[in-house]
Amino acid sequence: MKYSFITQHKNTWPVSLQCRVLSVNRSDYYHYQAKMLNRPDDSEHQEMIDWVKDIAESSKYSCGSRRMKKALYASGYPVSRNKARKLMKEANVKARQRKKFKVTTNSNHKHPVFDNLRFGPG
Repeated sequence: MKYSFITQHKNTWPVSLQCRVLSVNRSDYYHYQAKMLNRPDDSEHQEMIDWVKDIAESSKYSCGSRRMKKALYASGYPVSRNKARKLMKEANVKARQRKKFKVTTNSNHKHPVFDNLRFGPG
């Protein structure tokens, strides 16, 4: 909010004076300004986020950044793995880990098998 005010009035008052009055570092203002210039096109960026959400839903959230990158590339959006990771983070999409299979029953033993009296008749 403060940075946009400074940008609107930078022709009226000096930037350093506005930063001092609004208690903002001048370097932070210029960092914000550079970030706004390098911002991606909103319509294409939003389309990519929508694609990420659709891909995640169709794969039941099992896609990581590597598979997401391949799926986006197939959809016509050539992105790097880091870009796919950032898009996933922005779309609030996380890959679910598969639960490891653990054997809990050992039926190959020589011990006697007892009846289940707890839930049996009686």
